[in-house]
Amino acid sequence: MNAPDATSTRPYLLRAMHEWCTDSGFTPYVAVFVDETVQVPMEYVKNGEIVLNVGYDATAGMTLGNEFIEFKARFGGVPRELIIPINRVMAIYARENGQGMSFPMSAASAEVVPVQKKSAPARPVLSAVETLHTESGSDDESPTPTTPSGRPALTRVK
Repeated sequence: MNAPDATSTRPYLLRAMHEWCTDSGFTPYVAVFVDETVQVPMEYVKNGEIVLNVGYDATAGMTLGNEFIEFKARFGGVPRELIIPINRVMAIYARENGQGMSFPMSAASAEVVPVQKKSAPARPVLSAVETLHTESGSDDESPTPTTPSGRPALTRVK
């Protein structure tokens, strides 16, 4: 099946990894390359990318289709509808252990994206951010790290 119009394996692999994360008790996250075709809250986009929790607890009405991932999620308590073209998903992985799969961005995908700043890279690289800890009762308890020290961690985005 090497025909130019052959169906991409990406949506099938995304669904399989999402199911594996869910069945294993992990939280599935997707890293998305953001351009004008992606409908996400732009105020949460950093360096041309956004990382989203796509677990069933964080989403409503999620559809993992062959062309788009569609769901509703709350950002700062405000419900939003998200539409992500499958070809803009860079990776899907389990938050708890980082296991997952990354996907190459096709040359055609990179050409469609207009460069907003002259110094901005044509293709963003996944970047690490510090983990945010929420208050869980008393101030005397120190938060337990979820990853070994020295390793980058991703923040939970709802």
